[in-house]
Amino acid sequence: MSDASFDIDAYFDRIGYRGPTDASLATLNALHRQHPQAIPFENIDALMGVSVGLDRASLQDKIFSQGRGGYCFEHNLIFMHALEAMGFNVSGLAARVLWGQPEDAVTARSHMLLRIELDGRTYIADVGFGGLTLTAPLLLEPDLEQQTPHETFRIVGASDHFHLQADIGGDWRTLYRFDMQRAYEVDYQVSSHFLSTHPSSHFLSSLVAARALPDRRYALRNNRLSIHHLGGRSEQREIASATELADVLANELAIVIPDRAAFESRLRQKQMVET
Repeated sequence: MSDASFDIDAYFDRIGYRGPTDASLATLNALHRQHPQAIPFENIDALMGVSVGLDRASLQDKIFSQGRGGYCFEHNLIFMHALEAMGFNVSGLAARVLWGQPEDAVTARSHMLLRIELDGRTYIADVGFGGLTLTAPLLLEPDLEQQTPHETFRIVGASDHFHLQADIGGDWRTLYRFDMQRAYEVDYQVSSHFLSTHPSSHFLSSLVAARALPDRRYALRNNRLSIHHLGGRSEQREIASATELADVLANELAIVIPDRAAFESRLRQKQMVET
């Protein structure tokens, strides 16, 4: 498969999509809902010291052929390629993650999201923000509260930059800040290289995984699994052993672990589990 080609049928198979393929809002909504159900968020490659390839051939091999998940660049690049193949007017943007940070913090442009022009309106799409991944595109209209299949979101800000916020238990919490400057694959490669290789990157020291099902979200950080049910009820549990943690990833989060023995060894080495 050449780097210039994209197998749209393999993408549909991967997310279990059998609906319309026209470049419409209904199609966009359906794809955006199904993608995070089928393709989990996970950083196993970075944690294991494996190079993360962002070219089309590498993305398709990992996500389609191997049935793997990935982190933001992998999710949103594969989604962008799929939308382009279907005739959508889509481009990449970059964001500064502010989750758990002050509103005015200056963080790196380390996150990817998408801009889609459709029927004279601008939409934001993002299928790769871990435990709070959007499950629907958002209209780029400041201060408009928008209900998705999961949380309610809003975009606040001015013409030069925006904050994406989620309603979490009645509090508006900022996920990230972004602007409308177009970003390209080479920009994401620089950020991805840092996040997957630099000793200070949390992706090298922490296991992060997530999946959004129709009635709940799974979010895992190291050995702590959170399950957020629609309607507000949440539960958490700590996982004691590497074997059990690998089972949770495989069964609840639908994550394919390439080398399970090596993965379990790495969890113990980094003391993410007791045994």
